[in-house]
Amino acid sequence: MKKDMYSFFDMNREQEMKKESPLALRMRPGDLSEFVGQEDIVAPGKLLYRAIKADKLTSLIFFGPPGTGKTTLAKIIANTSKSYFEQLNAVTSGVGDIRRVVEEAKNRKGMYGQRTILFIDEIHRFNKAQQDAMLPYVEDGTVILIGATTENPYYEVNDALISRSTIFRLNPLKAEDIRKLVERCLTDENKGLGSYNIVITEEAMAHIVNIANGDARAALNAVELAALTTERGSDGKIHIDLKTAEDCIQKRAVNYEKKGENHYDTISAFIKSMRGSDPDAVLHYLAKMLYAGEDPKFIARRIMICASEDVGNADPIAIIVATAAANAVHMIGMPEAQIILSQAALYVACAPKSNSAVVGIGKAMQDVENKRTGAVPLHLRNDAFKGARDWGYGVEYKYPHDYEGNFVEQQYLPDEIKDAQYYFPSDNGYESKIKDPKLKNRRTK
Repeated sequence: MKKDMYSFFDMNREQEMKKESPLALRMRPGDLSEFVGQEDIVAPGKLLYRAIKADKLTSLIFFGPPGTGKTTLAKIIANTSKSYFEQLNAVTSGVGDIRRVVEEAKNRKGMYGQRTILFIDEIHRFNKAQQDAMLPYVEDGTVILIGATTENPYYEVNDALISRSTIFRLNPLKAEDIRKLVERCLTDENKGLGSYNIVITEEAMAHIVNIANGDARAALNAVELAALTTERGSDGKIHIDLKTAEDCIQKRAVNYEKKGENHYDTISAFIKSMRGSDPDAVLHYLAKMLYAGEDPKFIARRIMICASEDVGNADPIAIIVATAAANAVHMIGMPEAQIILSQAALYVACAPKSNSAVVGIGKAMQDVENKRTGAVPLHLRNDAFKGARDWGYGVEYKYPHDYEGNFVEQQYLPDEIKDAQYYFPSDNGYESKIKDPKLKNRRTK
């Protein structure tokens, strides 16, 4: 009787706590029929949909930006599976927690034949030792692992765990998905805000959908904040207009972590846009990085590299501009540094392109590493010591400035690779002048 009484109070307390939970948590769907978005992996007939419906799960890793449904899918699995569901958060858990879960899973499987699903949120925050501690028990089936991460698991999760898991990538929700979720929460009287009698203008709805940027949690948090802080009108309704929406979701949620996949994707796109001579794309990716709080010095370094690697001697001024910009960024700082970065990036983007420098040094490095390249020719060796001339050091060297045009033919490479050629100037920009044989400043073939 006493146990039943405690169970009754515990159940009521849990229900009350759920009512007080954030809207985004309350609105989590209980099964796949309520799930919105990610049709490419959970639409009827898709692999994950079939596995959840049949309760035939193997280890999974859900990877995607915040607010796209990773934890929600794990909760749906918990609600629908006959397996015991255990949840850990990698931020607050350690090896001891893993061992406890594994021990209980072994007992559960041995005594009742029940499988255990272990859901680890933010699994990328587990270090190598913590991930290794799970591996034997994932491999022998003691636990079925479900990991959720905003980071690319191929970077952050051990290869051994990756090889034993199926990776599902979740994408930012589409605008129509976000709108559907907001509309659902405004009409749902049980889990949502349906009892609040809320009226939202189309402009306010469009703003929330747009600024949420594919993050369902951001959209629902904004709606909840608007509902809780807006007084009822004379008609007894809560009116959410554009001004209220702007106050409640002031800054677009940008999926960008300085050590995450999106960081590398964005800087990669930035560099490739400079290389591809698309100034508009360059400004877009530059703005995205700056808006997300990327270190401007990091951006400046990438511009310098691109100025040498992709512009090179087609426009030798590019590296000067990029280096000057990096120094200026260091001295001035944000927000004015964004102008300097913009100028340098645009210069590099619009400059003529040549990768002759990077190709040339690459070929030369390969020869040094893989070939017998021989010794420095005698006539080029240092003769600034007593007896050097007796050994032939510097004896036959021809000083170029003693000859017409400050140029004279002589061998500079070692005998073993005397015909090697590494630098092939392009036809672009200033490098076309370097290539001009009339300048007589290099051997031509």
